[in-house]
Amino acid sequence: QVQLAESGGGLVQPGGSLRLSCAASGRTFSTYSMGWFRQAPGKEREFVATIKWNDEDTYYADSVKGRFTISRDSAKSTVYLQMNGLKPEDTALYYCASDRRERHWLPSRYRQNLSEYDNWGQGTQVTVSS
Repeated sequence: QVQLAESGGGLVQPGGSLRLSCAASGRTFSTYSMGWFRQAPGKEREFVATIKWNDEDTYYADSVKGRFTISRDSAKSTVYLQMNGLKPEDTALYYCASDRRERHWLPSRYRQNLSEYDNWGQGTQVTVSS
């Protein structure tokens, strides 16, 4: 079992930037693909981005492509989400989670399925407002 703890959220003006962190503990981090997700008030949780366990590939939701960048540092057991060009519609609680299976990279048609991930963190709030 792995424990995930998100941090780095806050209040930012439209067009601003934030970097979220997700620190993992409790098991080997480097052999699991990781994902970021978000949930806005009154809406369902949605996929944002995912990174392959060996750092060789990434995949993004269309809504954040070109603005957000996911990365990982296996030495620190941490995955990051750099968010640039933030918009009010990016306001949400942001979560990280891990792929259910070790050394696994989902086919692209499944990467946005929340059911393929587990070990959800508690989330960090991002608010984009002037």
